Amino acid sequence: MIRRMRIKLVVLAMSALLVLLVVIVAGMNLVNYGTIVEEADTVLSLLSQNQGRFPSLGSRPWDRFPPELSPETPYESRYFTIFYNDEGQATRVDLSNVVSVDINDALNYGAQALEGSKARGFLDQYRYQISQESGGSQVTFLDCGRRVDQFRRFLWTSIWISLLGFAVVFVIFAVLSGRIIRPIADSYDKQKRFITDASHEIKTPLTIISANADLLEMELEEPSESLSDIKDQVAQLRHLTEDLVLLARMEEGTHSLPKLPFPVSDVVTETAAGFRTLAASQEKVLDLQVEPRLTLVGSGKSIRQLVSILLDNALKYAPAQARIALVLKKTGKSVCLVVSNPTKEPVTQEQLGHVFDRFYRADASRNSATGGHGIGLSVAQAIVTAHGGKIAATTRDGKTFTITATFPV
Repeated sequence: MIRRMRIKLVVLAMSALLVLLVVIVAGMNLVNYGTIVEEADTVLSLLSQNQGRFPSLGSRPWDRFPPELSPETPYESRYFTIFYNDEGQATRVDLSNVVSVDINDALNYGAQALEGSKARGFLDQYRYQISQESGGSQVTFLDCGRRVDQFRRFLWTSIWISLLGFAVVFVIFAVLSGRIIRPIADSYDKQKRFITDASHEIKTPLTIISANADLLEMELEEPSESLSDIKDQVAQLRHLTEDLVLLARMEEGTHSLPKLPFPVSDVVTETAAGFRTLAASQEKVLDLQVEPRLTLVGSGKSIRQLVSILLDNALKYAPAQARIALVLKKTGKSVCLVVSNPTKEPVTQEQLGHVFDRFYRADASRNSATGGHGIGLSVAQAIVTAHGGKIAATTRDGKTFTITATFPV
């Protein structure tokens, strides 16, 4: 259990770190890409307003440029412009500010831009803008190759640095997680030792009390109700200590289950059949729907105990005249065991979250008149988990309580 807790802690922490790194890397690169696009569109707007050229520079060139552009921009930019008439025919191509594009390439780029539905966009490394004018239109292309290459290098650099940092943090956290969880592990080990030691210490006085009760019962001429109560309470305490020890061993993994195939349909049917008489004595009906010839790998004895716990729990909390349903069926690659029963009192969602906790009862007064100690469903959960399955409790309108155990085939 401690090992699983440590793994969950590492997975949770690294998942949070991964999400944070993804957000940071994506945010930085989106801002970087947005800056490139914004600067390119500013330059294209300036070119479109001046017939595909930068405005003439006077003695104060910065007065003619937007504040986000440098006066050196005309000397750093590579661009070309294609002019079209109203009929969509190219009338002039200005390639005076670019050397890597010939007239055929320029016309192909222009045709692709006009075929699209956007006034702005990217074609290869060129950012373009289409502007409508009287007598036709013009398409201006700006070479953003260097900025795009820088963006790509920054993107991959940030990704690799993030992955490296993630790996370093993972190694460090994996090593330190043992120290972080050590207080919890120590507390859990002390709890397990206390349960085991207390169980052994309790067994001796219980055995003595039970033996003395038997002797007194033999000496008395008439049955004693007090002695019967003592024997019943001793039996309940012995059963409780056995369940606690079993639960502790199953949670720590020292109680290994046999991994042998067995006919789970027969096991469930035989175990549930014994509860029909008990249900009838309580004026309740037990309805069995068991799919035949199903097999499971695990412990047939543990599955018997699981069925007994679930049916015993259903009989305790179902009202008179209630119908309790037990269903065993194969669903895909899993075997599902479902036990449902009406409840005397409504079951809330908050109560559902605690039904598998040790010693939990929905009744706040913790009245044990129904029998048991509130540990049965904890043992049921441990049995299902030991078989590699999952168990869940649900309710329909708070009136029907259902427990579903799913086992892999």
